[in-house]
Amino acid sequence: MYLNTEVKKEIFKKHGGSETNTGSAEGQIALFSHRISHLTGHLKNNKKDFGTQRSLQLLVGKRRSLLDYLKRKDIERYRAIVKELGLRR
Repeated sequence: MYLNTEVKKEIFKKHGGSETNTGSAEGQIALFSHRISHLTGHLKNNKKDFGTQRSLQLLVGKRRSLLDYLKRKDIERYRAIVKELGLRR
């Protein structure tokens, strides 16, 4: 499986501060970005997988909501995570 507990711990350690800080906005945004990139690759090979396409759209919406929240609360953290993940916002 592409997303096991070790991968999640690495993502949260790198972006959330520690492995156990799974509630941080930066960690969640990074996790969503990892899942979005995986689903995008899957959809390039399976163009008619509409269930995955819907899941991808929902994930992008959740990530957008978290980014908007972070932008409202702390613009410096927002700029840092966008630059670190290379998001086009």
